[in-house]
Amino acid sequence: MHKIDVSIVYATREQQWLFETTVPRGTSALELYEMSGFADQIPGLKNTNCEELDLGVFADKVENDYLLESGDRVEIYRPLLADPKEVRRQLALVGKTMGKS
Repeated sequence: MHKIDVSIVYATREQQWLFETTVPRGTSALELYEMSGFADQIPGLKNTNCEELDLGVFADKVENDYLLESGDRVEIYRPLLADPKEVRRQLALVGKTMGKS
């Protein structure tokens, strides 16, 4: 069976996690997440339903059943704390722009 090298990453403001491994061709993004052990290691991912994870490969969102290719870096996306459109709307109401006080 042919093997491929892949990695999975997760980041917060305080810390980054990286898991690199070799997996059989045909491994999905979700299977790599499960192999990584991140659900047990990272407080923000504990008790997270795997089916609700937002995953991407090199900043492109992918489905959990995406089949990995050699060299892929799977990224686990955190949920947004605020809707960017709503934040811009609120700033516009008070006459401010994003990035400025």
